[in-house]
Amino acid sequence: MSDITLTAGIRQNLLSLQQTASDLTTTQEALSTGKAVNSAADNPSAYFTSQNLTNSANSLSALLDSIGQGQQTIDAATNGLTGITSLLQQALSTVQQAQQSSQTAGSTTGTVSIAASGSLLPASAGNLVISANGTSYTVSIAASSTLSQIEADINGTTGLGASGALTASDNGSGDLALTANSGSTNFTIDTSATATALGLTGASNVSVYGTGATRTTLQTNYNGLLTQINQLASDSGYNGVNLLNGNNLLIDFNQAGTSSLTITGVTYNYQGLGLATISGSGAGSFQDNSALSTAVTNINDAITSVQTQTETFGTNSGVIGTRQTFTTNMINTLQTGASNLVVADQNQESADLLTEQTQQQLEISALSIANQANQSVLKLFG
Repeated sequence: MSDITLTAGIRQNLLSLQQTASDLTTTQEALSTGKAVNSAADNPSAYFTSQNLTNSANSLSALLDSIGQGQQTIDAATNGLTGITSLLQQALSTVQQAQQSSQTAGSTTGTVSIAASGSLLPASAGNLVISANGTSYTVSIAASSTLSQIEADINGTTGLGASGALTASDNGSGDLALTANSGSTNFTIDTSATATALGLTGASNVSVYGTGATRTTLQTNYNGLLTQINQLASDSGYNGVNLLNGNNLLIDFNQAGTSSLTITGVTYNYQGLGLATISGSGAGSFQDNSALSTAVTNINDAITSVQTQTETFGTNSGVIGTRQTFTTNMINTLQTGASNLVVADQNQESADLLTEQTQQQLEISALSIANQANQSVLKLFG
């Protein structure tokens, strides 16, 4: 096949038409994608810089999701603290009800046997130590005192006797009997140090306590509330992390991990809050006023601890919220910067399209004219 020879005019018109067609393709792509730079060939610097900014924005978006999950973990723990506070307040109310309830005084009598002779007490002088409601009273006993004299010595001691914590009497069997003057009195007869000197026999430490059915019920209720505190604390986790069960939480705020927040967990079952179950009906039980006072103190301390921890988690939550806002804004900044590097000006591209379409039509017309001119020259030789 022989070569086709084109005139300079036709060749120039074809080249112009090809360039215009290429420009039209580029402009149409810019209009359809909204980007002036769609590949590295269009503008290497703008294209790769835009890609880097976009990748950074995507990484921050992933971190933002993680930060949001951390916020949910704190929210779960805070909900748990709110519930624990309520249970502690109920426990406090239970103890206070016990303090206000009465006990049965009839069972608060203790006896100590005298010497086998049953006549004189003691063989030599000594002290009898009686503790009532946590206060110790020392009763001086003279040598060869009779039982009635010992009773008088006890009843004559300040804080004891008919107007005090307990009254001494003879139980009719030759034994010293001590009776609480009110159902709320707890007392201990300590004979361990003076048994030989005073000639007293029987248990070395005798403890007698008043009882109350209401207090027994309230004690059961109190222990039930402590169980609920443990269950609520164990249910306060989120996505495998429980800040009330000793777990810690690390939240990263940047891709390098150089900006982060560590949230230290606590163990807030009732043991971790300094509380303990209460059992029995003797010392340390709900029948013991001093034990109730101790429980009130411990519960108030626990409530204070929970409130302090709630404030700490609140501060952490505020920091996370600030970082969420910052990260969201930073993502927007990066995405906007990336877009600005490659975005197409729709108005400009539309104007270019119209111009290029017009130019294409003109070039097609010029090519036709040039071809007609060549045909006219050939006819001269026909």
